[in-house]
Amino acid sequence: MKIIKTIIGKKMRNNSIPFGELKRQYLDIKDQVDKAVTLVFNSGRFILGKNVEQFENEFAKYSGVKYGIGVGSGTEALHLALLAIDIKPGDEVITVPNTAVPTVCAIVLAQAKPIFVDINPETYCLDVNLLEKKITPKTKAIIPVHLYGHPVDMIPLSDLAVKYNIRVIEDACQAHGAKYNGKKVGSFGDAGCFSFYPSKNLGAYGDAGIVLTNNPEIEEKIRLLRNYGQEKRYYHVSRGINSRLDELQAAVLRVKLKYLDQWNNARRKRANLYIKLLSNNDSIILPREESYAVHVYHLFVIRVLERDRLREWLFKKGIETEIHYPIPIHLQLAYSYLGMKEDSFPIAEKYAKEIVSLPIYPELKESEIQYIAKSINEFYEKVS
Repeated sequence: MKIIKTIIGKKMRNNSIPFGELKRQYLDIKDQVDKAVTLVFNSGRFILGKNVEQFENEFAKYSGVKYGIGVGSGTEALHLALLAIDIKPGDEVITVPNTAVPTVCAIVLAQAKPIFVDINPETYCLDVNLLEKKITPKTKAIIPVHLYGHPVDMIPLSDLAVKYNIRVIEDACQAHGAKYNGKKVGSFGDAGCFSFYPSKNLGAYGDAGIVLTNNPEIEEKIRLLRNYGQEKRYYHVSRGINSRLDELQAAVLRVKLKYLDQWNNARRKRANLYIKLLSNNDSIILPREESYAVHVYHLFVIRVLERDRLREWLFKKGIETEIHYPIPIHLQLAYSYLGMKEDSFPIAEKYAKEIVSLPIYPELKESEIQYIAKSINEFYEKVS
């Protein structure tokens, strides 16, 4: 599969609209963040202190679950959740091929085999109608990915999981605060996993993650696993790793959590403006929100004709875009050992050639969105 090389490595001009902009958000809450971080420095406690404990409780409460266990990243959240439900070498774990590679990294780290299901043409999430055909006696877990901030259709998925006695680990790493039938994602499965990578809807200032669960056994296992399997210091009751959310990141996240709903609403407002300004362009397929969903638009992803030429056009106008993701995982060199060829998952593969992500973040100005939309419409007027 041809690797897209357009505009990679080129520098944006100074008056550009970057794809992501974290400085604006920091400046808005600078005093609160600086105070929280300074308190951590003054405390002298940097690992598994009160900020971690308080953030775990606060994010669990926000998400409507009993327990939160802070870990080092979203990838490790998924990995440890799989270990906590006793995934064994050779077990099969079902997910989608159009997710970010960390989803599958976690499956492989657990020594399980990733099994892919093609995606729903409307939501770009796992197509639940295709799921049952992929279940075998070796299937032990499903990882539905709430991609781009839109929830998977969880009721029929959960029904199948119950029918076949399969565990569900939600990958909610792009969906902080998203809702399915009025209930926040991350609260439906045996565990819900979140990343707090800086660009997420709720982002730290480094790598960080959390596992949510209502199951006390899973909670206990992950607490042990994240800290070398220690029951108490130097007493190891299981084999674990070092995957701890640190105090500095937890302190930052506690400040930011207070703003998450406000920021998600701002993303939704900006997404709606994009949709209004681009809806008359027949060359663009816009994202949609299903009736059961509250989409939080971690990414605003459109499908277009002439994708690479459009990106080059926008780049020249000072607009940075991305592709999430250009190569489905089953076609990545690292996963060629799975033996899957092109046309294995036709919807995911087709969309990978058409999708482009436009800038979207709470601090993006209305005038910037208007300029982006105008530039896109001008491109298609030019090529039509």
